[in-house]
Amino acid sequence: MNDEALGRLLRELDLERKVRLLTGATTWRTAGEESVGLRRMLLSDGPAGVRGDAWDERRTSAVLPCASALAATWDEGLAERLGGLLAAEAARKGADVVLAPTLNLHRSPLGGRHFECFSEDPELTGRTGAALIRGIQAHGVAATAKHYVANDSETDRLTVDVRLSERALREVYLAPFEAAVRAGIRLVMAAYNSVNGTTMTAGELLADPLKTEWGFDGVVVSDWGAARSTEATARAALDLVMPGP
Repeated sequence: MNDEALGRLLRELDLERKVRLLTGATTWRTAGEESVGLRRMLLSDGPAGVRGDAWDERRTSAVLPCASALAATWDEGLAERLGGLLAAEAARKGADVVLAPTLNLHRSPLGGRHFECFSEDPELTGRTGAALIRGIQAHGVAATAKHYVANDSETDRLTVDVRLSERALREVYLAPFEAAVRAGIRLVMAAYNSVNGTTMTAGELLADPLKTEWGFDGVVVSDWGAARSTEATARAALDLVMPGP
């Protein structure tokens, strides 16, 4: 859809209906707007398999090797093929968006979700993540680069403030996300943590470098429960708050 057609549809919505689209309708689904032909979409975890919309052990999922094992192969072709498998699983479960890949780094022993991350190395993480993204999105399913950015500790992960230099931020932590944007990623998830004093869902990094310098034109979605304000997050270029209502 071109900008002119999108603008025409937006003009058909009043302010209340526009605002309604900025927050999820349920834990895993976005709001829809039938008047402009916009249906609800299902977002689903995760990096090693697609859950769907229910926590139910009777609804099984294909499970991939964890991301660390995948990156250890140094095989971008394999990562791309496995992305295709995730897309097929998403289609089977009716999911439009897979909340993967995780592009955080093995930078701290406090990172209890390292199995979801590819590597401590930003180059290997970026190339493996880009391959997985290409594999997922080649089949009509959107991928999500998460958790933007410097979300490398589970200890106090909702409140931790990561202090780092501009060079470390650029060369290490942001580099895999830039690779994801270059690969055509459709969603980027803003993390729980703060960076240099500002919570990421209200951080200036969502606008620059993500949307301006890198030209990302997709959706910036909050991690589940990470948005802690209304005006500040809207001004910071956050597009979708999850979950809802």
